Amino acid sequence: MCGIAGFISSTQRDGAAMVRSLHHRGPDANGAFSAEAYGKQLFLGHARLSLIDITDAGRQPMLTADQRIALVFNGEIYNFQDLRARFCADYSFRSATDTEVLLALYKRMGLQCLQHLNGDFAVAILDQDRGKMLLIRDRVGVKPLYFWRSGDDLVFGSEIKALLAGGVAPVLATENLQRFFVFKYVPGNDTLFRGVHR
Repeated sequence: MCGIAGFISSTQRDGAAMVRSLHHRGPDANGAFSAEAYGKQLFLGHARLSLIDITDAGRQPMLTADQRIALVFNGEIYNFQDLRARFCADYSFRSATDTEVLLALYKRMGLQCLQHLNGDFAVAILDQDRGKMLLIRDRVGVKPLYFWRSGDDLVFGSEIKALLAGGVAPVLATENLQRFFVFKYVPGNDTLFRGVHR
């Protein structure tokens, strides 16, 4: 399962609390990466459920050697071994994870790597060279990914409770209550919290 969380913020948020709120999704380990760029605080956090490579080499956030690209990942890429052999034969891997294959593919191809992925996943990529934070879900949207944005601030996580732990105020979106009671969920990208989307 695993859980991811993070933010780009003009003020410091409690990234450690965000990761702690996801402990039940990944009780085997947790990790964090933080930086400052463009006057913003940047954070990526991960709660790990170890499945493919249970060694410490598989811990996240996973970074390129120059630490300019950082990635947190929840899910599975079913064809990662084929992609590793096809596109990354010359890459020096430290782990046997699909996460590191995704990192290598992104570094090599940018977002074009997505067209090769077969799996279900939610991923956040902090690309300091391009000045971007990318939030990506698989085509069907199997793995959860929630986000809140206000101005230039962005807070995200695998569960809404991670956003709340990061300082997002829980304001009820009363306009979504009727749909929730009818369908037992809120259709579309909205949630029961104002400003929180999936």
